[in-house]
Amino acid sequence: YCVEFRTESLSHHCALETRPYARWMQYLREGHTVCVACQPPAMSMDTQRCSGDGHNAHGDKILHWEVIGNSQCQGTWKKIRQLEHCSCPLVHSFIFT
Repeated sequence: YCVEFRTESLSHHCALETRPYARWMQYLREGHTVCVACQPPAMSMDTQRCSGDGHNAHGDKILHWEVIGNSQCQGTWKKIRQLEHCSCPLVHSFIFT
């Protein structure tokens, strides 16, 4: 499954990323909708959910995120909706880890 979030805030460290494989962080913006896929091995076999997917979060609950490989690139987002059948666009798509 996938979850759509609206980015509320992010640290300025995301824009400073220059490593070739991590330049995508420069394109994160406040107010953008991002799509995050929950796939094995991030999915718990017990709950069939990914940690941090905002399962019980609705409305205005602020959730925190952090980029793997650059702990200084972090921020907050709000859950928009969960999609049982993923249709994430090629841009602004991520995977839970």
